[in-house]
Parts: sequence; structure tokens; C-alpha cells
Amino acid sequence: MHSQRNQRHFVVAELAPTIAALLADIERRARPDALLASNTSSLRIADIAAALADPARLVGVHFFNPVAMMPLVEVVRTAATGDEAFRQAAAFVRKLDKLPLPVQEAPGFLVNAVLGPYMYEALRCVDEGIAPEAIDAALTAFGMPMGPIELVDTVGLDIAVAAGKALAGADAVLPRALADKVAAGQLGKKSGQGFYAWPGGKVSRPAAGAIPDGLAARIVAPLLAASQASRSTATAPSGVRKDWAAGTAIPRTYTRWVGHRMSTRRMRSRRWVSSA
Repeated sequence: MHSQRNQRHFVVAELAPTIAALLADIERRARPDALLASNTSSLRIADIAAALADPARLVGVHFFNPVAMMPLVEVVRTAATGDEAFRQAAAFVRKLDKLPLPVQEAPGFLVNAVLGPYMYEALRCVDEGIAPEAIDAALTAFGMPMGPIELVDTVGLDIAVAAGKALAGADAVLPRALADKVAAGQLGKKSGQGFYAWPGGKVSRPAAGAIPDGLAARIVAPLLAASQASRSTATAPSGVRKDWAAGTAIPRTYTRWVGHRMSTRRMRSRRWVSSA
């Protein structure tokens, strides 16, 4: 057990050279059998691994916000990731009582590639003049554990920009409201101001006014379409097709797991987790 005094915390910019340099330094100091992992959702794991003496040690372990409520964790491997590191990462996730979803590296991995169109549609609504709080109220009433605008504030607006460019290309046209916030240095929760104010790290959200008819259905529709389309892509490592298929189903059933209504144990009872 580590004492509180020995614990060290870092704030690291979501930049591949910065993260690669940090992990390369950790690699030199860590035990030879220590697993190295990144929670990035917008950078290529392979680019980070290239800075390591042994790229086989690095995996992606990608949690979803809000972490306490979301049982899914993507375990991401590159062409260089070793089988043992991949196995250890999945075992680590299971010890956290969460569901490891094995995926090959690809833009957005798997779930963000599905959620990206949903988030983009919500931000388009902001550009059209619909209040962020009305959007979030519509989606939480629909069943989402967190509205998409609060979610993008929580993740970080700069991270959302990077993830969007990873999915759509560097020349992608950003939603105007998102681009304006980032240009003003309003990055969401971590800066204290994004689409909402975050005094003391807690969201301060105005009361929602009238919610346009059909708003939730409009925003969820791209998520459903992307989920269906993703089931025909080849992002799953060989031998884990069943787990991968579950991962593409999860965004479509996202509205069912407010809190832990569908617990990780129940998911396991449906044989969604590979025994490998």
C-alpha cells in the first residue's frame, strides 16, 4: 500500500510528445515487468509507444466519463503491444469490477467513434441557439447518465477538439461554439469555465427552459446510426469478436445504465467478458 505522502499526481497536456516523454521517463525508472498504459482517447498509442525502449509494454486503458458510473473500459492494443501486457491490462480492468473491451487501435477506438456523431449533433444544436441546459435536460430525461454538453465540459473542450480531428481529420470544421470556447481558454471543468461554470469543480447549470420537441431523438439518432455502421468495421482483435460486438451494443443501450442498473456482474453473466 502506498502512503498518501508517497503518492504523486501530474497534470499532463494531451500532446503526444509530452505523454511519450513522460512514459519514456517512467519506463526508465519502473520495474522491467511494470505495465505502461495511457488513458488517451485522441492520440495514437503507437506514436507514444515509439518513444519507448520496449513498445510491447504499452497499452491503452481508456475509461469513460463519468468514470464512477460507466462500467466499460476499452483496452487498446497496437501492432507492437505484447500479448502479456494486453492480458495484464484486461485483468487490471476486471479487478476494478469494470468491463474490459478489447479493441485494436483506430481513430476514436470503438466507443468514441460511435459517440462522436452524437456529441457533434449536440454541439450543432448549441450553434443553432438551443441552450446547453435544455440539451442536457432533454438527454438526461431520455435516460443518459450525463447530458452531452456537461460531458464535453467534463472531458475538456480541447480534448473534444483533438478527438474530433482524430475522427474527422485535421481539416474538420468544428462547431462554432466549441471553437470559440477553446479560443477563449474556456476548456470546461479543468479551467473553471466551459459551456457551464464550474465553481469548486462542481457544475453550475442554469435551470432549463422549454425543450424543443424531438430534441433528444434528433441528438440520439446519429449515435444509433454510427453504432449500427461500426458493427461492420474490423476494429476487434481476433478472438474477441463477441466482446467487441457487446461494445458496439453498449452505446445503443447507454440509456439503460444510469448508475449501475446494469452492473458489471450482470454483464459478465451474459458472457460478455473474454476468459482469455
